[in-house]
Amino acid sequence: MKTAKDVMTYSVRLIAPAATVQEASRAMQAQHIHSLMVERESEIDAYGIITDTDVIGKVVARGRDASKTTVRDVMSKPIITVPPDCSLFDMAQLMARNHINHLPVFDGKRLVGMVSSTDIFNVK
Repeated sequence: MKTAKDVMTYSVRLIAPAATVQEASRAMQAQHIHSLMVERESEIDAYGIITDTDVIGKVVARGRDASKTTVRDVMSKPIITVPPDCSLFDMAQLMARNHINHLPVFDGKRLVGMVSSTDIFNVK
């Protein structure tokens, strides 16, 4: 049975919480991705995530200025994560139940990858 480590993207892109949504959107577009992990502000802080859905729903749809709105203001936090040995079936269920399309993969406290719904749907 395939797991997160079999389908995940290993090079996870990060962005600072103080960056603007415009900067985040440009980074996602340039890298052809739909989410960025938001860096922790301290060792005791948790990671966040900003997705293209956050940008549309929390910025564009509400008429906010993306060049003045920070990632911190619209990111999702806390996030749902999975371990590298999580099955594709379990990840698909988590995504469906929580209406999300991205699952960060953590090996203990270390961020090691990202699984998107597309990664799961493209499994052969």
